[in-house]
Amino acid sequence: MSGADAGDGRQRPRTVRRGLGIHAVLDHPLTGGFLAAIGVLGALLLGVAFTSISMIILSIVLAMFLALGLDPVVRLLERHRVKRPLGIAIVFTAFVLLFAAFVIWVLPPVLAQIGEFVDAIPQAIAAVPQSDWFHRLDANTQAAVLGGLDRLAEWIAAPSTVAAVSKGLLAAGVSLVEGVSASFIVVALTLYFLASLDAAKKALYSLAPAHNRPRLADLTERITASVGSAIIGSVILAALNAAAVFVLHWAIGLPYPALMAVIAFVVTLIPLFGSVIFLVLGTGIALFTSPTQALIFAIAYLIYIQVETYVISPRVMNRAVAIPAALVLIGALVGGTLMGVIGVLVALPVTASILLVIREVIVPQQNLKTS
Repeated sequence: MSGADAGDGRQRPRTVRRGLGIHAVLDHPLTGGFLAAIGVLGALLLGVAFTSISMIILSIVLAMFLALGLDPVVRLLERHRVKRPLGIAIVFTAFVLLFAAFVIWVLPPVLAQIGEFVDAIPQAIAAVPQSDWFHRLDANTQAAVLGGLDRLAEWIAAPSTVAAVSKGLLAAGVSLVEGVSASFIVVALTLYFLASLDAAKKALYSLAPAHNRPRLADLTERITASVGSAIIGSVILAALNAAAVFVLHWAIGLPYPALMAVIAFVVTLIPLFGSVIFLVLGTGIALFTSPTQALIFAIAYLIYIQVETYVISPRVMNRAVAIPAALVLIGALVGGTLMGVIGVLVALPVTASILLVIREVIVPQQNLKTS
């Protein structure tokens, strides 16, 4: 037998014995159960850790998307011969001033009107049988309305409902405090991401082969431009919606204009369907004040929706990637479930980015495959 053969003969038994030893360990019930328990424990620890830092993760994600949303404004200033550091300072100062204005002038009346709204619910329910529109209904309809109001009043007065509302108010107060503290972190991170956006892009380009960098740079610029346009466009449309709701409530004489404007801003962040959702919600709440005022609000707000859809939105969202309505709804539902309001806000740009990658990268590669 040659030296090579002898060497093979010596190595083969050791390999077999090692393989048999590993299989024996894995096949042992106690060892398998121990490894499974370690895996479950590790998954639980990761879940607890993720839950503990969820606020930090949300702050980072929100700051990143805010930076992408502010970047188109900075680039607009750059095209008007404003240097980028000065443009960042101007845009960021305006952003901070708007945030401070919201905290100082908008948030206090909203909180006050929330308390007024909660206190007015029982009174509004009790005043329905004495209203003029109720007396104009036929007897069967009146009985049905009274039955529904009785069930609603019982549900509101139930101890479980009171406990749930109290718990919700406490959680809302805690969330408000956490949100105010987290907002300072978001503002600082937004400034950092906005200032380092170009450097981050260049670092990303350097990771790709040299011959692929121009294409990667072009795709990245298009994605970031689309994301920024989608974010700033969604915020502008939601702000215009909130302003329209505030003006309508003030002009018609409906209560809680500031509160309803903030609710409209949050709801209309949902693309395509947000305005329709608030139309139903706002009209339903206005019914407790007066059916006539509710009808006027519904007609006026429906007119605004048409103007927004066919006049305002095409001009505001002209650089965003076109997305099918079904994908918009799915993205908003998934984003809202995972990350709440922030998830709804980022659902549209994320979906647009995925569609852009599919159209520009995956589809061309598939078209090149002929067999």
